[in-house]
Order: sequence, then structure tokens, then C-alpha cells
Amino acid sequence: MNVKLHDIDAYLCKVKDAIKKDNYQIANNSRRKDNKKLFGDYIIDEKMAKEILLELTAYDFSEILQNEHRGYKNEFLYVFGKDVKLLERFGSDEKLVHLYIKFNRLDDGYVVVISLHEQKYPISYYFK
Repeated sequence: MNVKLHDIDAYLCKVKDAIKKDNYQIANNSRRKDNKKLFGDYIIDEKMAKEILLELTAYDFSEILQNEHRGYKNEFLYVFGKDVKLLERFGSDEKLVHLYIKFNRLDDGYVVVISLHEQKYPISYYFK
């Protein structure tokens, strides 16, 4: 993968513009149980999730994946990681949570956040 920092910055700028305009969604269907689990395990709501997404930088970037789902092979998914402190829902401890964030910016500018959950394994950062 030959990606430049300014390419990711430019992509993130467009993504953040869509998010600021509420032209996005966080996937919350039956195949996205890990996303639901994050919201169940920690005190986090849509507003906080939006803030986390808006705080992403190119240094949080990990990789670009080709969408493997039938009918979507022309789409590319951008993967980021972010460490955030969240309060446990069933407890009183604040925990540093390593998030896995994957999204797709569609041709019309709409952003689909496919994954927003705890990392299942450590990810590598492209520019760190």
C-alpha cells in the first residue's frame, strides 16, 4: 500500500465534513454486534461517538481494505484505531479503550461507520 499522509488528511477532511453535517450513520444491524457491545459495556452515546470520529487524525490510520461484499467490490474501507477513556457501564472505573474504527465514504459523500468497537487484536498504524 502506497499511501501518503496528505492523502489520508484529505480523505479525513471530507469524512469529517460529512459527520459535522450529520450526513453519516454508525452501522447498528444484526451483523454489527461488536458496535452494540461498545455502547452496552461503556457510557457512550451518539454525541460522544461523533466527537471520537471528529478527533481522528491521519496518525490514527491503519489500512485501506477493499470491500469484499458482493456488489460492493469497487468500494474501499478505511481502518483507524483510537485510544479513548470511557467509563464502564457496570462499574465505576474509567478504562483506556482501544477502538477499531472502519468506515466508507460513498460517492455521494455519505459516510457509513461500519465498525466502532473495541479492538479484538492490536492494529498497526501506518504513519507511526
